[in-house]
Amino acid sequence: MTSRPNIVIIGRPNVGKSTLFNRLIGRRAALVSDMPGLTRDRREGTATLGAHEVNLVDTAGLEEAAPGTIAARMTRQTEQALKTADLVLFVIDAREGITPADAAFARVVRAAGRPCILVANKCEGRKGLDGFYESFELGLGEPVAISAEHGEGIGELVSEMLRALGLEDWAPAKKGSRAEEQIEAEDADARPIRVAIVGRPNSGKSTLVNALLGEERLLTGPEPGLTRDAIATDFEWRGRKLSLIDTAGLRRKARITELAEKLATSDTMRAIRYAEVVILMIDAERPLEHQDLTIGDLVAEEGRALVIAVNKWDLIENKQAVLRDLRESVAEKLAQVPGVPVVPISALAERGLDRLLAAVLQVYEAWNRRVPTPDLNRWLREAVEQHAPPASKGRRIKIRYIAQVSTRPPTFVAFASQPKGLPKAYVRYLVNGIRETFDLPGVPIRFMLRKGENPYAGRR
Repeated sequence: MTSRPNIVIIGRPNVGKSTLFNRLIGRRAALVSDMPGLTRDRREGTATLGAHEVNLVDTAGLEEAAPGTIAARMTRQTEQALKTADLVLFVIDAREGITPADAAFARVVRAAGRPCILVANKCEGRKGLDGFYESFELGLGEPVAISAEHGEGIGELVSEMLRALGLEDWAPAKKGSRAEEQIEAEDADARPIRVAIVGRPNSGKSTLVNALLGEERLLTGPEPGLTRDAIATDFEWRGRKLSLIDTAGLRRKARITELAEKLATSDTMRAIRYAEVVILMIDAERPLEHQDLTIGDLVAEEGRALVIAVNKWDLIENKQAVLRDLRESVAEKLAQVPGVPVVPISALAERGLDRLLAAVLQVYEAWNRRVPTPDLNRWLREAVEQHAPPASKGRRIKIRYIAQVSTRPPTFVAFASQPKGLPKAYVRYLVNGIRETFDLPGVPIRFMLRKGENPYAGRR
């Protein structure tokens, strides 16, 4: 290996190779677009991984093409780069899933015999989950889940790259190590936490943003529907940077008629998908109406951390009884995310705002938490001993191994002898045990079952 290792990024067109290249070298050196095939030549840059500099190569997308065509020449350039690689980053689009082209090019990478890391890109949101789990089938080892566009999972990827290159003098040797957590923390501290404020029309979303900023930045009034764009505003609270995204009020689909409001609703949905924490504003005088629950379900479905802000609390008389009933109702009707913070506030009177922001940081930390694999498997053994899984078709189900495969939200995969035979009630038992044991309130937990033995046995 040379003094500066050569890392080559490959994959089929439009999976995000150039976006990852830009992210790793820390500047926009490669053009990125939704148009496939934008990169035609190899592009090189220097990236700093921990205390080490490496040479990073962005390549054209691998694709099957007729001899002599531009696509064929681009693929040949990529194959030549592969021969010089000390490490290969094989990138797939987790949202599209594994394609025949991915499988074909994975065989090329395996035949090349170069150290390889499988990178599952575009893993933000639920749509990327299926593709992430499918990628195990490529035979390139455990995938690393990232979002190159949003900078998610980059710390874990850097840790894996250094380990694969044998740079043991730098700390990250295991997933969940302090060094890896430090990378993620530094990366997270460098950018604001994206906080979307959503709710029904006229629930006080813009008033809340103005109260937090301490100025009349956004138009407010008694008329519903004043906000039509998802507007992001940065500010700092107790040393933490936040980007507040005020959104248009979400109505039921049947009530959305005007073109402008349809566009605003689409903008709000996009804000939820790309937020990290969502504050659901509800009206204390009309709490938890059907549309509130629909929005809460959507937030959980997208895997975002959730905080419920009960606005206009100064208008409520029997506060303790109302808050107790409201928390019980949230626990019952949003059972998919137990422990969601319910914070009473008055945006107009600027009360309860510090408690609300403290809750935002609390759920954000839980949303990013990684549980060490040894701790998870000790918990699994105890959980199975206390309550063994039921038999399926007369055969005992064995759950052999569990690992957390990603954060944001916390996502776990367990390997069992008969995953399809495990009842949903037992899966809920396991998920609730993880949530309680490892303190993960207010965030969705994704839990997948796969058939097989411990897939990581014998790995360092």
